[in-house]
Amino acid sequence: MSSQQEGESIRCLVAKVGLDGHDRGAHVVSRAFRDAGFEVIYSGLHKSPEEIVQAAVQEDVDVLGISILSGAHDTLVPKVMDGLEEYGAKDDTLVLVGGVIPEEDRPELEEAGVAAIFGPGTSIAETVEFVRENAPRR
Repeated sequence: MSSQQEGESIRCLVAKVGLDGHDRGAHVVSRAFRDAGFEVIYSGLHKSPEEIVQAAVQEDVDVLGISILSGAHDTLVPKVMDGLEEYGAKDDTLVLVGGVIPEEDRPELEEAGVAAIFGPGTSIAETVEFVRENAPRR
């Protein structure tokens, strides 16, 4: 995956998967991405993995940020990754996960194709910089 050219707009979907109703972080990240010049789509709450995959594919996003605090990351995130694979979108979509993800669960998510996991206390600047450096070139 090569990074975006300077001046190219990066399209991002910030998504809430499952029954997790805590969306403050997703709103903060969405706003920060918008302030950084990214195009941002917010999924809203309580989306199924299939709905998130459909939105990512239909909106042709470069970046999919999944915010999850419910503890169901080990079930829901792999379903999203499998869905992206089915649509042939896994390799050209940078997938990030934000939330409280235990260290022991991180390798499985990374093996599924998650590029980075951002936990509590991660600076917005670090997240924006990661996206700028790693978003796929279109």
